[in-house]
Parts: sequence; C-alpha cells; structure tokens
Amino acid sequence: MLKRYDAQKENILSAGIDIGTSTTKIVISRFSLMNMAGGTHMPRIEIIDKEVLYRSPIYRTPLISAAEIDIQSVERLVRKEYKSAGIEPNDIKTGAVIITGETATKQNAEEMVHYLSDHAGDFLVATAGPDLEGIIAAKGSGAYGHSKMTGKTIANIDIGGGTANVAVFRSGKLCGTCALHIGGRLVEFEGSTIKSISSPVKKIFKQWGASLRAGDSRSQPIIHKLTDYMAGVIARMLRGELGQTDFPLLLGHEPNWNESIDAIMFSGGISECLYHYEEPGTSPAMYDDIGQLLAQSLKKNRELAAWSWVEPDETVRATVLGAGTQTTEISGATIHAESHELPIRNLPVYQVRFGKELLNGLRQLPQAVKQAIEIYDPQKEGQNFALYFTDLPYMGFRDIQELSAALLKSIQTKPVPNQPLVVVLESDHAKVLGQTIKVQDPGKSIVCIDQIKVEHGDYIDIGHLLQTNVVPVVVKTLTFHQ
Repeated sequence: MLKRYDAQKENILSAGIDIGTSTTKIVISRFSLMNMAGGTHMPRIEIIDKEVLYRSPIYRTPLISAAEIDIQSVERLVRKEYKSAGIEPNDIKTGAVIITGETATKQNAEEMVHYLSDHAGDFLVATAGPDLEGIIAAKGSGAYGHSKMTGKTIANIDIGGGTANVAVFRSGKLCGTCALHIGGRLVEFEGSTIKSISSPVKKIFKQWGASLRAGDSRSQPIIHKLTDYMAGVIARMLRGELGQTDFPLLLGHEPNWNESIDAIMFSGGISECLYHYEEPGTSPAMYDDIGQLLAQSLKKNRELAAWSWVEPDETVRATVLGAGTQTTEISGATIHAESHELPIRNLPVYQVRFGKELLNGLRQLPQAVKQAIEIYDPQKEGQNFALYFTDLPYMGFRDIQELSAALLKSIQTKPVPNQPLVVVLESDHAKVLGQTIKVQDPGKSIVCIDQIKVEHGDYIDIGHLLQTNVVPVVVKTLTFHQ
C-alpha cells in the first residue's frame, strides 16, 4: 500500500494544447489543490484555484498535406513554447492535448495524439470529437460559467476553420450538443482566385445548381450567399429546425436539447473576427478564407439577432483554455492505487448501476464484464477497461467482502485476467474495496478510485499519485472521426 501524505496544499502544472483545423495554441496553468475537510474529517481534496501562467502565440497548424499533420513540426512548436514558458515536459502533471475540427479527420490524427502524450510531458491526453470539443470550448469561453451564474440556457457556438461546435448549458448542466460543417477554411482563397472548396460546401453548391470551382474568381456573389446561408443554418439549428437541404452541413447527430435558448455566445477564430480580443502580433498566422465574411453574415443575420448575445471571456483561445483548465478532475483522497500501475491512459469505462440494491449489482457483474470484453476487446487482445459502479447502497464490511469476491470471480473471464483491476466509484468506498480485494487476492494489481463522475462509454486517463494522496483524472470521449 501507498504511504499516506498529510500535505494540506499542493500546486500542479497543467498544459492545454489545441491542434485545430487552422491554428495551434498552447496554454500553461497552475492548479492549487487543498484539503477542504477539517482535521478530524475524511480528506476532501479540491482544486481551489486555477491561474493561467502562459499563453503561446497562435500558430498556423503545420500540415504535410491536406490529409496529414506534420507531427515533428507540432512537437518542435510545443517544445519551443515550453521553453518560452520556462518549463520542462516532466513539470506537467495534467492537462489535455486535443485535436479539433477537421484536423481530427487527418489520417495520422491518432498517431499525433499518442506521440505528443509520450513527448510533451507526463500528462493526460484527450482528443476531442466535435461534441467534447464544443463542451470544452463552452467552458473556456465563459458560457458554462455564465449559465451557472444566471440560471439561463446559453448556447456556445465555437466556430473555427472547419467546424462549428455547439454546446448548450442551463444552470451549469449540459443540455445537449450539435456540430456543423461551418468554418472559415471551408472555402480558401489564393490572391484573387478560389484555392479550395470543401466537400460539404460543394454539396450545397450542387443543391443550388452552382458550378463554382478552384481557380474561379473569389469575388463571386455566391460566396456571400454561402456565408449568409451558413448563418441561417446556425439559427435553424439553435431552434431545432434544420431542414433536409441543411443536412450536408450537419456533422453527426441533430441538435439533442429540449430547452429554449435564452442567450448565445460565439467563440473560436470566427468570434475573434467579431470581437478582436487578441493583441496584434500574437498571431503569426494569416488567413485567406471566408472567415471574415462569415463573421459579417453572423452579425447581420436577423434570426440570430432574436437572441441576446453575451460576449465571451475568450475568442480564439476558448478551446485551449478549456483543455488546460477545465478537463481535470481530482479523485477522492480515500483511494487505493498501486503507483507502479500509474499513469493509465485511454481506458474505456463500463458502467454497472446497482440501483441501491447490492444483490442487483452482484447479479449484473458477470454479464457486465462479458459485455465490456465484447465492446472493448472483441479480438481478445487484452484491452483493459474500468468498471464504473454507480447508485451503490449503504454497505457494511460484509457487503464489501461480498462485492470484492464477486468482482474477483467475474474478471476471471477476461482474456488477460492478471492485468490491473481498475474500478471507479461514485461514492467513497474505493479504499476499503481496494484493500479488501488485496486481502482476498494479494497478487492482484488494483487501482480503485472514487468521487469521479463519468459516463458509460467515456475514456479516462489516471495520472500519477500526488502528495495529497489523490490522482488527477481526465474524463474524455476518444473519437478520431472519419
């Protein structure tokens, strides 16, 4: 078992790295952790303060080709910015690398994220699909905080180079998400001509019977018509009224919230065209695309004007600030974790709901393990997963022993039964459950953590044990969408 520390306060450094369709940026933050429980109470370690220490300039995302990210150039850029911030990769204890927008569709996106996780510090890595990206941006832009403070329903629309990612929050609770193929780089220019037109935009032009192509003049009136149309699609999406002709611009599912929206907030590169927060010179990236035109179309759209507009805290840096300051959770201090097994990355989560009945949960366990293997390790290669126990009843010591025995029996069906057993609990039972499993099977490696809320199907990264006897946890959705 691990040595118990009595540190009351601890600082850790977090990095956020956002590799987007158009731009790449980095932010370094410091978190202060403190035991908020009194001396005689069970420890409760919380993040009490977050301070942004360093913001990088905004770089054009380095690409080898339209289909491939330049991994070495991204790594050089990250190392250069770490040096400017005065930190070493091994100083970083948590945070997130996220590949956002169209960049997540590049053929080496997955390789890029795993490479950075090995080279950019001993920290936790997330990659955003459009839904998670929208949620992170809403936290970085201030929309999430505004909804919490006012109790209103706020939609944050984060528009970058390739996608518009929408997250709707009411009183700090997520109501739903949606993503659209709307962004500055969907039509790019070179001098006075069109350089490229993205596939979703080509579909819209085809619907309109327009035959615009690369090499044509950039001053065609249809380009203004396109950005005005995109602004209208955003308004219809916010009302949940997308029509059949709008679907070429829909990325994934339709809007999935039921609430009426009270106010809207824009973040992302297009929002910077609206609000101009950045100091001139912080961005060496120059854009030649429809971004400015799209910002103008948003500004003059009458349907969007029907909502109250709230100015964001951040524009183009909303996602990277969300990634660096809002993705980390802290486990309970009453955990059982074997430090040689940490960190653990990209572990899928399978939820088992007990429904406040121990017998109900115990009956489900063998089937739950079997289903988790079918979903996450169909080739029986030994992909590990975490079991997430929710809605547990009050449990005495005998109940814990029973749960421990049932768990050890159920995991015997795993293709590699001797891999670490990872259990995540909503409630404060991690330490006693971990110790009981260890008594029943001394050879078993166990990571048992609590006070973490995840969703069935999420992935988690668990960092090194900190002095305050807690671990940083990043909950994420891993999607390299095609």
